[in-house]
Amino acid sequence: MTTFTTAFTTTALPPVVAEYLAAVNAFDLDRMLATFAPDAYVNDARREINGIAAIRAWAAKEMIGDRVTMEPIEVVEHYGQTIVRSRYDGTYDKTNLPAELIMSDYFSVRDGKIVSLAVIRNQPSPY
Repeated sequence: MTTFTTAFTTTALPPVVAEYLAAVNAFDLDRMLATFAPDAYVNDARREINGIAAIRAWAAKEMIGDRVTMEPIEVVEHYGQTIVRSRYDGTYDKTNLPAELIMSDYFSVRDGKIVSLAVIRNQPSPY
């Protein structure tokens, strides 16, 4: 496991999640796709992307194509799910987005592969 330390927490990332982050930041589509199970799904911006072919199309355009980078700032392990909060940057359309875009990636891993990933722009809670 890769150990990730932030001002908030120290968490051991599952190896496949660490590899996903490294692949995204290296703009390496094939390496990124190798982290997913063939029948995985991604939910990004309330869109369901099912199966490796659809994930490839999404990643090629919206992750690798838009030169997305992720700078993790917090990692939380919660009942087997790994939540990575990151500063996102890239060449994507930033209209109506904050100067510092923080997104939460919710990873579910089985047998060493990502089986689901939800990418969410959360809002602060008043509670």
